[in-house]
Amino acid sequence: MVTKRPAPGAPGIRTGGEVLPWTRNDALVMIGMAAVDLIGFTLSSQSEQGYVPVTGCFLVVLAALPLLVRRRTPILSFAAVLLLGLALHLTVPMTQHFNAAMVVALYTVIRSRRTAVAAAASLAAVVMSLVDTTSWPKPPIVDIVGNISAAAIVAIAATVMNHWQRDIETRRRLLADHAVAAERRRIARELHDIVAHHITTMQLMSGGARANLARDPEVAREALVTLEGSGRVALREMRQLLDVLRAGDETEKEPTAPQPGVGDLERLIAESCRAGLPASLDVRGEERPLPPSVGLSVFRIVQEALTNARKYAGDARARVRLTYAPDGVTVEVSDDGPGAGPAGPGAGSRPGYGLVGMRERAVLHGGTLEAGPLDKGGFQVSARLPLQADEGALR
Repeated sequence: MVTKRPAPGAPGIRTGGEVLPWTRNDALVMIGMAAVDLIGFTLSSQSEQGYVPVTGCFLVVLAALPLLVRRRTPILSFAAVLLLGLALHLTVPMTQHFNAAMVVALYTVIRSRRTAVAAAASLAAVVMSLVDTTSWPKPPIVDIVGNISAAAIVAIAATVMNHWQRDIETRRRLLADHAVAAERRRIARELHDIVAHHITTMQLMSGGARANLARDPEVAREALVTLEGSGRVALREMRQLLDVLRAGDETEKEPTAPQPGVGDLERLIAESCRAGLPASLDVRGEERPLPPSVGLSVFRIVQEALTNARKYAGDARARVRLTYAPDGVTVEVSDDGPGAGPAGPGAGSRPGYGLVGMRERAVLHGGTLEAGPLDKGGFQVSARLPLQADEGALR
């Protein structure tokens, strides 16, 4: 069974079937900031007061806990850090104000919210961090300048990161668009070869039927039946070809070769085993000839899925399952490598552009494709390509 990835912006850790409102990275950030603040508080208290207040240590750690949900609710997380920090300043005499938890909370707000909200949050962080039991309402100028400088550095870092991320996202979209265009040109070229094959067959069959029409009507009839079926498949695939082609696409000059199909899956399995990924093929249902374009799409989907498994699954085994049904054909490619969930090492590194091409091929035939990590570990690609009642009768 294929599990869907969490929706963007709502990641979480799966525990016992439930998804927590934070990721593993959020937990690591929270622990790291709590440790940094606790070490700083311990050293400064020991140096200035000669002892370490237990209440202060508790409040320091507690002030970092809201960072767990900083990406889901950045404003509430920042407000909680601010209030807990204020409670710390009013409870324990201390000179360290703009702590690590505050830096991370403010950074998250500036990155995820508009300029007005970010400015208000920065001002609140500067003012609230100056409130304490020793120097308020006239804090030293050094503290004021220090807090303003810290807030400015955080704001600059967040702004630079936002610009960098937007540039990365723009490049990613351009690469994805290029991958889609390249895959569609490749599909169009392959379909063109298939249609050309059928037209050649039609020409030969029509010539044979004409030559045998007078002396052997039965042979002529069989040739006409083949001609009819080949023409029907060619017409359907020509329509698909016209849907794929786009005006302005660059032409590619590559040598033509016989197009692979379902019969070449054994070769793919053997190549995968030689390349270091043990794989097996399981065919279910009543085998029958498929339209060349459908067979080619099945071959390319399996080829790309095995390539991805070799790249990203690590030390794993792959299984290819091809299922024939009366109304279509289903192909599943799964591996047992890492990638148990969104935070797994395999799932997070799965490529996006190979899946684009596979999905394009499935949609071209009116089918569907699903890809995602498995519950017990590994990754699976599952595609279903429908067939009409008269398809599958011709090679």
